[in-house]
Amino acid sequence: MDLTKGSALLGRLKNGWQTYSRNRAAIFGLSLFVILILAAASAPLLTPYRYDRLVTNPFKSPSSSYPMGSDNLGRDTFTEVLYGLRTSLTVGFLAAVISVVVGSIVGAATGYTRGYKEEIMTGSTELFQVIPVLFLGVTVVALWGSSFWVVVLVIGLTSWPTTARLVRAEFLSLRERPFVEAAKGLGAGDLRVTFGEILPNATPPIIVNASFEVGRAIIIEAALSFLGLGDANVPSLGRLLHEAQPYLVTAWWMSVFPGLSIVLIVLSLNLVGDGLNETMNPRMRER
Repeated sequence: MDLTKGSALLGRLKNGWQTYSRNRAAIFGLSLFVILILAAASAPLLTPYRYDRLVTNPFKSPSSSYPMGSDNLGRDTFTEVLYGLRTSLTVGFLAAVISVVVGSIVGAATGYTRGYKEEIMTGSTELFQVIPVLFLGVTVVALWGSSFWVVVLVIGLTSWPTTARLVRAEFLSLRERPFVEAAKGLGAGDLRVTFGEILPNATPPIIVNASFEVGRAIIIEAALSFLGLGDANVPSLGRLLHEAQPYLVTAWWMSVFPGLSIVLIVLSLNLVGDGLNETMNPRMRER
């Protein structure tokens, strides 16, 4: 039985990859995203400097020795971008995990329960949806400090309503299906039905949404760092943009390369998410 399930899973993965690989934009996005991850992970191998080390004269324009120039203090911009890329990706993944886990639990609870409990939880979710995430993040970071983990928790714990709304919609369409009624008839409890029967069938849209949540978290972190609310001890693409703001005309490379890095990350994640959506959503494939 296990071998049969394993073969079926491998078959679905193979068919999914064949569908995904036919989307050229999705393949481009996946390739770009892998390159960015490898560049961030290989930062100590790609550059001989530390991100906070003064290595040359300030405001040195891009050259063969310093491909992205130097900043106002004489630090290598290429090194700063690589380590900032690592920070942005780490924050994006960690915050997205928190957001997806919390959103899935809340969405499953609101989609499965009925009566006044459903109304209370749905109202709480809608309340979080109307609160601007960036403004709430700015307030919390200003009050509790701007350490790395505070930023991650703030982004993750304020971005879950999107996932919760998506999971709730899936649960509302699945909770009356025959396989759910059959599980209840066999004596399965609410937790078993929720997380053992319904949630596995709702995972495709959750996976697609997770790719967009990573990009969204990266943008929010960059915005907080650009406003000067990021961790000053951790390299960040947003902090690089913050430091480059006074030198937009005299040292354009200080802002162009970090900004381009953010654009490439978010673009690649959006293309990957679109490809996953087309692969996992039959309606998108037909369209």
